[in-house]
Amino acid sequence: MDWSKTKTIFIITFLILDLFLGYQFMQKRSSSQLDVILETTIEEQLEADGITYVDLPKEVTKATYVSGKSKVFTKEEIEKLSNQQVETVNQSVLQAKFIKPILIQDPKEGYRLSEFLKQNIISGENYTFWKYDENTKTLIYFQQYDGKIIYNNVSSMLLIHLNDNNEMIGYEQTMLEDLEKDKKKQEILPAIKALETLYKKNLLKPGDRVTKIDLGYYALVQFTASQVLTPTWHVVVNGKTDYYVNAFEGQIISDENKVLE
Repeated sequence: MDWSKTKTIFIITFLILDLFLGYQFMQKRSSSQLDVILETTIEEQLEADGITYVDLPKEVTKATYVSGKSKVFTKEEIEKLSNQQVETVNQSVLQAKFIKPILIQDPKEGYRLSEFLKQNIISGENYTFWKYDENTKTLIYFQQYDGKIIYNNVSSMLLIHLNDNNEMIGYEQTMLEDLEKDKKKQEILPAIKALETLYKKNLLKPGDRVTKIDLGYYALVQFTASQVLTPTWHVVVNGKTDYYVNAFEGQIISDENKVLE
């Protein structure tokens, strides 16, 4: 046996093996480094595009689904309302007219009417001011639960109508009741992931400013007696555009209550 040739073959074999193992190690190391970069790169990308944002909520890490049903307004509740002519539609939509219109100073400051709502609207303390629609002269209030807003839900809204003299002349009201949290808490996506989702969908443009981000609830299926509310990130861009991101799964919810892929 030619030990010289055998020795050479062994040396070459071990060199090839060392090179292969070295290549595998470098691949794993590069992959690991890439994972770290991907975890932190969204902040860098936003900064590079001049996209700024307010301080993001960090204290909320888990949440639950919430279930409830449309409230049926009772005759006893309606009879307690003063200065109002009231009727109901399917018992779950209350329509009222103020016998004597009520003047307000500035419709854009609808949040100042919290005391009025408590005294004149059924469970009025459960609604929070959302915005004033100048086109329809309507004050829009959303129901809230456990300190969180239920966004854009036809079954949990209060719409107060004004005349040309900034007087409240009537309203429509719907409400969810028997609201209850699911017993199982789940991890939610951090707020920065909601921004990343919008950024990847090109809904955050260079120079944009995220002026608000908070956690509330959204129901994808609303025209039913019973509903399930999903924890949802509400993101406001440039103080005027609202986006909603499912806090469990990360999909964007459109204004038509559909999930955008």
